[in-house]
Amino acid sequence: MNATIWRLLSWFYNSATQKSLDGLNNLVHNVILADDFKSDDLHKFNARHGTKRLDDPASDTSRSFSTSDGWHTTSIPIRLPCDKVKQAENIAPEFRVEGLHYCKITEVVKSAFEEPAAHTFHHMLYKLFWQPDKTRPPERGITELYTSDVMLEEYEKINSKPSEVPGCNLETVIAAIMLWSDSTHLASFGNAALWPVYLLLGNQSKYTHAKPSSFAAHHLAYIPKLPDQLQDFYTKMFGTSATAAVLTHCKRELMQAIWFFLLDSDFVDAYKNVIVIKCLDGILCRVFLRLFTYAADYPEKIVLACTKFLGRCPCLRCLINKDKIYKLGTKLDRWVHSKMARVDDKPRQRSIEHVRKAIFNYGRSIVSKAVEGVIGAKSLVPTRNAFSEKLSKFGFNFYSMLVPDFMHEFELGIWKATITHLIQILFEAGEIQEFNAR
Repeated sequence: MNATIWRLLSWFYNSATQKSLDGLNNLVHNVILADDFKSDDLHKFNARHGTKRLDDPASDTSRSFSTSDGWHTTSIPIRLPCDKVKQAENIAPEFRVEGLHYCKITEVVKSAFEEPAAHTFHHMLYKLFWQPDKTRPPERGITELYTSDVMLEEYEKINSKPSEVPGCNLETVIAAIMLWSDSTHLASFGNAALWPVYLLLGNQSKYTHAKPSSFAAHHLAYIPKLPDQLQDFYTKMFGTSATAAVLTHCKRELMQAIWFFLLDSDFVDAYKNVIVIKCLDGILCRVFLRLFTYAADYPEKIVLACTKFLGRCPCLRCLINKDKIYKLGTKLDRWVHSKMARVDDKPRQRSIEHVRKAIFNYGRSIVSKAVEGVIGAKSLVPTRNAFSEKLSKFGFNFYSMLVPDFMHEFELGIWKATITHLIQILFEAGEIQEFNAR
């Protein structure tokens, strides 16, 4: 799709539903008078064809994701189970999901350290203290990832190890990776949607992250959704359609298969050892890749954590039961958070392998007692976790990376529900005018 058609369709979708003088000005100045607008590109323009190309990027032969920009496209395989069908997992029917557009994590990090915005990166970590006056003791302040204990501890752990290259005196730097993803519907009409994954670096201030003009969020991948053709393939393989439980299982498998692919050998090697990057100032640094956070809404995080949606233990960080949530903030709740935290240990990994063998080798249902009896108590699902498979050998606990998403879980979640409830109370009490006045 050329720039002319893209600008025109962008104006069409993003302008107001009712025509206005501002909308006309926008059309003239941002579309028609744009440097890359060419009227010749509109001779064979068809609006239906153009919108279809927006809805289905795979049909666009102009390759919006160019390899020259570091983008690649591939398909992801997943193995399909079926009730009462006994077969080893490695010979089970394999369905390939097309359309994963991605950049290599190591290349994105290298590019980030070499671009002009890298001058705002904090290579040296420190503790921040605030002292209101000389009569009071200083208070510790943790305002950024690069002033947090977890990153400082990781930095000390790296420096305590002997260098892989004797005599190497290059500066040691941690590339603090922060991931964020969210499935997004693009238009009020039609089925155009994207599921982008962004990579940010905690070496940069959160105030810089918050500025769209800083381009601090680096596009890492666009996740494909499970296609409708899966049902046809499943019926052809097994002679029956996939149940709702199987489709849910396939969605989880797809997400983990994608991350298993993205966390490739280059990333694991950089995580274990080091990559040398020539930074913006021309100085070579030993850069260690470390994954600290992954922010997403709750439905997406349960897929990443391989747990059930609002299951018996709905929390992604601890094993508190659903019927004990009302004690949130109490001493018991704090004890549960510290003493019953979720851990990616060998028993958890073995239990997943055990139930997967039951599903594939013995044909047990995904929701059968043979499966639920093993993993149901902790609200786990029979899916291998890619972060566990790739990084657990380095002591990485993937549960710890799943942090609250401020927009979805607070602004559109707790806070929105709380303010709605308070407004309803004020309506009933006849005090809503006082609220409006304030």
